[in-house]
Amino acid sequence: MKLLHLNMYKRINYIVAVIILFASVSVKAQVTSQSPYSRYGLGNVKGLLLPQFRAMGGISTAIYKPNNYYSNINMQNPASYSGITLTTVDIGMSGGFKQLKRDNLSEGSFNSTLSHIALAFPIKNGRTGLSFGLMPYTDLGYEFSNSGTLAGDTTVANRLYSGEGGLTKAYFGLGQQFGDHFRVGVNLEYVFGNLVENRALELQSVPSINTKQQDKNSVGGISFSYGAQYEIPLSAKSRITLGYSGSSPSSINSKRTFVVTQYLRQSSGDEGTAIDTPAFTENGSAKLKLPLLHNFGIAIQKDNKWLIGADFRTGNWSKLSIDGQNNGLQDSWGASIGGQLTPDMTSIGSYFNRVDYRLGFTYDKTYIQVKNQDIKQMAVTFGLGLPLAFNRFAFHKLNLTTELGRRGTLTNGLVQENYINIHLGFTLNDTWFRRFKFD
Repeated sequence: MKLLHLNMYKRINYIVAVIILFASVSVKAQVTSQSPYSRYGLGNVKGLLLPQFRAMGGISTAIYKPNNYYSNINMQNPASYSGITLTTVDIGMSGGFKQLKRDNLSEGSFNSTLSHIALAFPIKNGRTGLSFGLMPYTDLGYEFSNSGTLAGDTTVANRLYSGEGGLTKAYFGLGQQFGDHFRVGVNLEYVFGNLVENRALELQSVPSINTKQQDKNSVGGISFSYGAQYEIPLSAKSRITLGYSGSSPSSINSKRTFVVTQYLRQSSGDEGTAIDTPAFTENGSAKLKLPLLHNFGIAIQKDNKWLIGADFRTGNWSKLSIDGQNNGLQDSWGASIGGQLTPDMTSIGSYFNRVDYRLGFTYDKTYIQVKNQDIKQMAVTFGLGLPLAFNRFAFHKLNLTTELGRRGTLTNGLVQENYINIHLGFTLNDTWFRRFKFD
């Protein structure tokens, strides 16, 4: 008699509960970063990368199967789903230390959040795989002020700026292999979240009624990404993989709420209750037009031993618009290099021989330009893939990644961000749909 593995249902119920929890956290506007540069465009763009890929500088476009013992979910290129050999669950979190510098001033902050949940399943004799999950897409978080006189007046005013929120991607993808060396894949993505920005004007010299504007975009709509990979065998256990992935220039619905309020500042320094609302527009129809993105990659590997690769990417961000406005964004480009080394994956005598050691470097000319100065970003990345308890039916791994990076410049009075990001992910590989036989 054949019986389904009974624990499968408990695991599915657990994963569904985690997805619901993650989604409930994602839809709320929250501050998950402190970056003045997140006020431009959609905020800080995160990229669809799990910790194990971030540790290698973010290379992913040409990554198929880093080894044959366990599966990794590479949603950056859905063609890779065809290499999923075990039911795979990946859950993680991230945190970051950031120092903002300008002239002789500096300020530090720390933020943390749930980062991702993704699942993947092999189907159809190992040549087809599917994956779905939730990933952060962008985050928005800043708060700063400046002072100056009003035009044509000597009255000193404080201008206050703040923002919070971000966008999340829920995706469902399918990858298919054709022949021995070629595979393609596609992700159907639902982009959702809130982008909230505030601007306030407060006069210093006389008691006055202050004015605040809040612009909130509630986003929800469909987009697509796609990819392809081609393998060139070098020997029975080594190969070169070429990869391409891209995102379509989708048009997504957005509901815009615009509010202008007037208020008094309390003696405690807190903002008082609004005393008037001169302007209010709720759920006005708007469109968010996403740009066309391209990723190109190459990877060379020896199965279960080492892998090195490089990615190059471009983004047509000059075509991004929110309610018909682009806010002066420019096209972006970036490159990454990195690799992974596993001394001896089958070692019994040494645990550290079974550890994955990862290292990488990434550089981007972002879509931001301030005072005719391109805002650039670079980071050194490294990490470990730490094997946990396993048996012949299951492989579990803890992936720990650190990014040491810098964005911006001190030139022309701009802000420089120095950051340390830490990513933690649990990769669980199991055979959920295994059947047992009893006499």
